[in-house]
Amino acid sequence: MDGKIELIIVGVDGSETAECAAREAAALAVATGARLHLVTSLTKSRGTAAVSAAGECWQIGSIDQAEQLLAELGQRIAPNVQRSTAVLDGKPADAIVAEAERIGASLIVVGNKHMQGAKRILGAIASDVAHHAPCSVLIAKTT
Repeated sequence: MDGKIELIIVGVDGSETAECAAREAAALAVATGARLHLVTSLTKSRGTAAVSAAGECWQIGSIDQAEQLLAELGQRIAPNVQRSTAVLDGKPADAIVAEAERIGASLIVVGNKHMQGAKRILGAIASDVAHHAPCSVLIAKTT
């Protein structure tokens, strides 16, 4: 990689803190001319899906709802940025890292949610992403 930021990936889940991280990713995309890739992670559980990212979890009924969440967020935070979306399967950190590898991301943006106790330096998802990412990671201050 030549140091140029061309593709930024950010994981979201519908929470305010995840939107904060997404807004920071969108601002970077505008500033650098990069494309923005918004993702969310689903895990099937009892007939619904648990969406998890940025250390939070909420229930949705379908992939369609997850896709709608991503589309609406993208339009709201980055209407003039070239963007794409993906609904991923699996644990948030693992899914984000795998997707970053798959698409050749230049940068991953994650929030710092749930940074208490032993994990106060990095949240669990942020820490896992930072340790396994195939590219640079920005941890956005969301709290």
